This record gives sequence, structure tokens and C-alpha cells, in this order.
Amino acid sequence: MPPSTIGAVRDYVSRMCTDREGMKVLVMDAETTGIVSMVYTQTQILQHEVFLIEAIERERTEKMPHLKAIYFLRPTVENINRLKQEFSDPKYGEYNLYFSNLTRDGQVQQLAEADELEVVRQVQEYYADYLAINTDLFSLNVPSVAGLAGAVWDQAAFDRIQQGVVALLLSLKKRPVIRYQRNSEIAMRVAETVSGTMDTESDLFSYRRTDPPPLLLLLDRRDDPVTPLLNQWTYQAMVHELIGINNNRVSLAGAPKVPKELEQIVLSAEQDPFFNENMHLNYGDLAENVKRLLDAFQAKTKSSKSISSIADMQSFVEEYPQFRKLSGDVSKHVTLLGEINRLVDVGQLMEVSQVEQELACTEDHPSAASEVETLLSKDSVSHANKLRLVLLYSLRYEHLASNRIAQFCEMLPAEDATMVQRMLANYGSAQRSGDLFSNKSWLAVTKKQFQRGLKGVQNVYTQHTPYLAATLESTLKATLSENTFPYMGAEPQAASKKKAPTEVIVFLLGGATYEEARYVAEMNTANPGVHVTLGGTTIHSSRSFLEELGRMPTTASAEGAAASSASMGNVIGGISAMGIAPPIDRKRIAALTSSMGSQMTSSMQSMTQNMSAAMSKLQYTGSSTNCPCVRARASALSKMRLWANIRTIWGRLAGHGRERGANHATCGALWVAVARASSPLDAAIRIVMLIDLTGEAQGLKD
Repeated sequence: MPPSTIGAVRDYVSRMCTDREGMKVLVMDAETTGIVSMVYTQTQILQHEVFLIEAIERERTEKMPHLKAIYFLRPTVENINRLKQEFSDPKYGEYNLYFSNLTRDGQVQQLAEADELEVVRQVQEYYADYLAINTDLFSLNVPSVAGLAGAVWDQAAFDRIQQGVVALLLSLKKRPVIRYQRNSEIAMRVAETVSGTMDTESDLFSYRRTDPPPLLLLLDRRDDPVTPLLNQWTYQAMVHELIGINNNRVSLAGAPKVPKELEQIVLSAEQDPFFNENMHLNYGDLAENVKRLLDAFQAKTKSSKSISSIADMQSFVEEYPQFRKLSGDVSKHVTLLGEINRLVDVGQLMEVSQVEQELACTEDHPSAASEVETLLSKDSVSHANKLRLVLLYSLRYEHLASNRIAQFCEMLPAEDATMVQRMLANYGSAQRSGDLFSNKSWLAVTKKQFQRGLKGVQNVYTQHTPYLAATLESTLKATLSENTFPYMGAEPQAASKKKAPTEVIVFLLGGATYEEARYVAEMNTANPGVHVTLGGTTIHSSRSFLEELGRMPTTASAEGAAASSASMGNVIGGISAMGIAPPIDRKRIAALTSSMGSQMTSSMQSMTQNMSAAMSKLQYTGSSTNCPCVRARASALSKMRLWANIRTIWGRLAGHGRERGANHATCGALWVAVARASSPLDAAIRIVMLIDLTGEAQGLKD
């Protein structure tokens, strides 16, 4: 059986609900509630003697000692504190705790100390820490990674991402080799932390080795900004693009001619057979399948009403309420199809999408410029559609001397013109590692034209193939460039590298799309011996992708961040020369310097020179693995999770400094300064000021 994200999460939930017999209450937080709802209905949960479902965020005063409590929570600081408070005045007869990921150092001990009345029966880690959307598609529900680009570093978002990837691997019982996109810093950092966790938690990852081993491939959305900009024409992708899918829920509230009972719809491949069979079909084939069901119902009821359009289908459902009851899930798809059809007509999406597809797939500047200008001149085309057309045009013809990017930007509102600048600054050719448009070489252009002529274009609206397809094709042929996608951690042997992997987990930092999910599903169907699982920080529509773009830095702010980072480069170099990975990185240093005034920045530059001189004296012999400095470095790489933990790790060096002499005393003093700091900013200032004030490595005191 190929691995299934839905199956893995369902198995965890089933075991939680059936592990204890008797009447139970299930308590979850906001995130785990979404995780469970993706794979289980409330009715299905109630069948396991679960008589009550509660949210841990909600205050509960009524005591119910006859119920056994099942807590399924993320192991966050907030949830640990809530549990400790709960144990001081228990509401239930016993507590069974299930955490969705690895617990951090000391968390279980905190709970044990708080459980003075001994109401806790068990504490388990069940690694269901992601949203299982399809059997081969998952999301971490992290809407933005903009805080992991430029000068700012969002540690909370980064922690959630690496924890989610680790949970996915543990739930599927895989210890893969890791490859990452070289030009992506966030991909490299996730690769480092996941690899470090697999080494640190080697007992948990002691699965049976296979040859070839599974592959975890970490990619960056920056390599393909085109796919999330396009209108979609297959069922699941269309619904998300035009209406929105949130945790398998679709809201039709406010849409015309929608029955009250159908204003909130659940679209689940696991719970809806019709959706499971049709979610990857194109718009036309979907309408045909819905019509067949209506024809079958007409035959049973001997109705002679003519049905020849989507509007006729809607009318039929309205006139025959018994059809909604008899057909179950199918009626909601008729309603949903009707709303999609209305939105396509209102937005003139057939005309807009045809130009989008030509921009994405064809190199023909005169025609493209003319078609884009025509649509920009139409009042009936929405601002969002006009912006997406200009963005697609700008991405393809960015370096063409005769491009009309500036003229088209003048036809957009000022804020939309700024979005074009953001797109080119963050997703332009300089930021991409691959040949997105197959136009970087004569060979690539010739190959694409030949393939296009050979295969033909079956549907002008679905001719685009996501760039992920080329990456997966190379992966499954064992020809993926090691220069572009290097290994992290232990590399496979040369003979193993020549073997194409049969299990691949692709994770897109910056978000995946339903178009890419459809491609992966079709690949899995066409290649029974190969299985690809696709995941992303989120699942993008063009709307959410444009929102993410709006959070990205413009060219000016990106250049400022780069200058700040460069001014502190020698600080990082000095610390790295010690052979120690400090809990201060380029992102935080850049954030530090960019937030300072000109006077403070000037002082920092002076102190930096003194710091480099002092750091040069911190070289020491004794690289034995018994040295706490060396061990602390390895520990930090795998345990950098919370700032509180970083302070604890480096605080252990204080006593070591006194034992090992002056050089190590300096090392210990520096990290004691970090240990006492309240934030990364505070730590950076403490270290710089400490060395600047002394001007000498020798004699630094605790």
C-alpha cells in the first residue's frame, strides 16, 4: 500500500478514541480541531463513545468526573500552561494526553510536577501535525513565509514548518535522504533542522532501510510564481480559486439561488465519493458527469424536463427537493457547479484565462502585448485579473528590451504597479534557479516547441504544466542536478544515487497549489511503482498568493536589508571561526542593524572591528568531542527551537569556561551573556558591547 496522509492521521485519531473504554470527552486546540476535522466527521467520532467535544481555549467550569478526558494538542507553551492550570482543579476523572508532535525538553516534567492529584493516565506523541487534504497532499496551514525573507526572521513560523515536516515523516514512518534547492536559504535551513532532528531522535527514526531510500525534496515557491497566478479549470482547483476551500469547507453564503442547507459545504475526498472521483476532472467533463446523475434520477421519476445546461441543472434541483434528499452529496455539487458557472461568466474568465495560458506557455511578444493591452482597456475585466495578466507578462518578458512593463503598469492603480515591482524583486529570473519558461537556451526552446507540436493542445485552458513536473521528471530518472539540489547530511553511496527513488515527498516552502496536486495525483496513477506525496506551507489560490506578494519587500527595502547584512558579515565570520553555531544568525543581525538609527549603526561598525580582533583570539585547540563547546554546537543545531531553550543550552558553558582556561573562559563568558539575554537583539548588543568595552579577549568575566 502506498503511503497515505489521510490514512496516517485517521489511524492516529482512531487509536486515541478507542484506546480507553467508557464515556469520553475529546478536548482539542484550534489547530488540532482542524487536523481531525479533515479526516473524521463529528458523527464518526461520536461512534467511539466520545460524548462531548470541547476546545481547550474555552473556559470550562462544570466538573464531569464520570468522563475520561482525551486531550489532543500541539505541544505549545500555551497549551502546556493550560494543562498545568487544569491539573490544579481537574474537571474530569482522568486525563489521557496526546501531543501532535515532539515534546520539548522539560515539558513532560512540568506536567508531571503539576499533576499533584495524579489524574494523568498517559502521555503520548501522535504525529498528526498537518492537514491531510488528499491521500497524497498535505498542508501545514502556514499562510505566509514572508517573515523568512529579507531582513526579518519569523522564528515561530520557521519552527512550525520544520516541526510539521518532521511530523509528516514520523507519521508515514520514513527516514529519507534530504535534498534541497541550493538557492533557497529557507530550504537549506529546514533541511538542516530536519536532518538534525532525525539524528537527535534516531530511535524514533529507526525504520527499516530501503534501497533506494525515500527522498525528501525541499523546494521554494520562488522557482515557479506562474502556477499560483493562473485561473484553474479542474474541479478542486476551480473551487479553491473562485470561492475558497478552508479545511475542506466551502462557504456559499451570500451566493444567489443557493438553498439555506447548502450554504456551507464540505468537500472531502475521504467522505464524498463523487468528489473523490471527479476532483481532478476539467470543467466540461465534470458538468457531463453531473448531468448523467440527473438523467438517471429523471429516468427513475419519469420526469420529462429537458436538461441541457448548468442553469437547467440548478432549476431541476430547486423544483425537486426530493432529489436533494435522495441524491445526497450530488445535489451540493450541482449547486457548487452553478455558482462556479456564474462566477466564470461575471469575470469573463474564459477570455482572460486564454491569454493567461498563452503568456505562461508561448513565447510570442507581439501577440502577448496586444492581447494584454486589449484586456487592460476593458472595464468589465476586474482589477485582480488585470494585475495577474501584467504579472505574468512581466515574468516572461522581464529581460526583453522592447517589453512594455512600464506602460502596462501605468494602466494599473498605483498599488498594483508596486506589486509588479515586488514580483520581479522576489520572484524574477534573478531569484529563480531553473528555466521556468524554457527560454534560457536554444536547446530548451527547441525541445519545448517539439514536445508541444508532438502532443498537441487538447484544451487551451489547461495547456500549462507546473514547473514541478520538470523537477519530478528529473528526480524519477535519477538525473536531478546535485549542483542545484544538493544533499543534506549523510549522502547515499554512489551506486544508490544512480537509482531513481520510488518514494518521494516534495515540500514546497511558500505554498503548493491544487494544479500541482492534480499533476502529482495523475503521476501516481500512471506510475504504480512510484509514489509522490506533495506538501506545502499552505495551498495557494491566486488571491492568497497575491496577499503573500504584498507582504514581500520591494526592491528598495531588499537592497537595504542586503546592505545591513553585509555590514555585519565580519561579525558572523568571527563567530563562525570559533567552530560554534551561535543562536544569532544573519537574519537577526540584519534585523538588528536595520532597526538602529544612524548614530547607533556608526557605533556598531566601530565595535565590529574590535569584535573581529577579539574573536580571532577565541581560537582554541582541544576539538575533542568531550569538549562541551563542541557538544553544545551539535546540540544547538538540533535543538534551536525556542529562545528560552537557546539560553539554557548556552548557559551550560559558564562553568566550562572556568575549567578550561582563558580562551574557554572567554567562550563561556560570551555565551553566558547570551544566556542572560532576553531576546536575540539583546544578545547581539550584549556580545558587541562586552568585547568593545574590554578590547581584549583575556580577562572577560562571568
